[in-house]
Amino acid sequence: MSNFDLVLKLLLQLTVILVTCRVVTILGRRYLGQTDVVCEMIAGVMLGPSLLGLVAPQLQQWLFPNAALILAGGAKIPNPSMSILFALSQIGLVIYMFLIGLEFNTDLVRQRLKSAFFVSFAGIAAPFCLGAFATLFLHARGDLFKSGVGVGEAALYLGASMSITAFPMLARMLYERGIAKTSFGTLALAAGSIDDATAWCLLAVVLASIKASANIAAFAIGGGIAYVLLTVFVGRPALTIFSRMFARSGMTTSLLALILGVLMLCSWLTDAVGIYAVFGAFILGTAMPRGEFAHQLRFSIESLTTGFLLPIFFVYSGLNTQIGLVNTPALWGVTAIIILLAIIGKGVACMFAAKIAGENWKEAATIGALMNARGLMELIILNIGLEQGIITPTLFTIMVIMAIMTTLMTSPIVAFLLQGTAYEKSLA
Repeated sequence: MSNFDLVLKLLLQLTVILVTCRVVTILGRRYLGQTDVVCEMIAGVMLGPSLLGLVAPQLQQWLFPNAALILAGGAKIPNPSMSILFALSQIGLVIYMFLIGLEFNTDLVRQRLKSAFFVSFAGIAAPFCLGAFATLFLHARGDLFKSGVGVGEAALYLGASMSITAFPMLARMLYERGIAKTSFGTLALAAGSIDDATAWCLLAVVLASIKASANIAAFAIGGGIAYVLLTVFVGRPALTIFSRMFARSGMTTSLLALILGVLMLCSWLTDAVGIYAVFGAFILGTAMPRGEFAHQLRFSIESLTTGFLLPIFFVYSGLNTQIGLVNTPALWGVTAIIILLAIIGKGVACMFAAKIAGENWKEAATIGALMNARGLMELIILNIGLEQGIITPTLFTIMVIMAIMTTLMTSPIVAFLLQGTAYEKSLA
């Protein structure tokens, strides 16, 4: 495939993605009460093998080819068309999480840091223990974990994957509803970020146990901590140079390019140590200067990111989802149990933790509902488990269904809980 053919295919892919996302979003918001982020995830599943692949399999494979290319020497490489889409999706996600960090109210976090850690701990410990306990029974089936994976490694992996929160999705839901800056919205963001950072560290421990290498876990955990400390205590004062440049000349193209360059570098650093690029972007956003500088920076990059780049991320991930692999009553029973444990371990546990931390019941239940959404962060950790030979495609599919169900229920529950509150106007 020539470079010219790749460009033509990319333009057509982007057209289909953007049009489908807009149509599904309009219908989803009007008739199902879903936010843009959930609608875009559904659009991705629709464009993948679960719907378009069933209705028009040849068209779906031509438009979004997932088969690897075989070179003359027999080596396999990912399809370059999908590799381009993947790269664009990651750029959109990174910039969006930077914008979320830029909106993050660090003063509220400092005031409620103890509460955030408490909610996060509940959202990790409860689902982790339930997932590890379930592994004792699931591992014995023999068709959910790859051969050679012991009960201990399987329990660590399933516990970590049950503990994940869809942090980008949680952030976007709060942002779309205009409650990201509120006290309980900030608590949810802080707890979600701590939750996911911890879950990625747990995943590093799992991979270390599988590969018999403690260096992987130590590098991920140590590197992540070092990055946060360096950004907060060294980066924050240094980044004030951007606000001084803005005061002299405004938000020029050169200044914007410099900021984006720093963003890409920070995202690369956290991805290189194994904590995933979005956290590097988010932490950098929290350390940026505030005021008019932050407002103009958001104005410069927000529309292109949310309207063009970010939908590619959700659609790309949805293209890899197949729901039709769970095809027996026993497997559907396992799926139902996994969903129930996920809701109890994450949503219910975080709700009670938030209540104990001082929130009223409505706000505590809203935090629980938001933390219960797994979304595409779950798909990321599941793909890692599949690629690393920890889980089978069957368990992968079951966990994907759990992620979809817990994410789909979030928006209507949040809308219901916020009725009659000061935040209801943000639902319009």
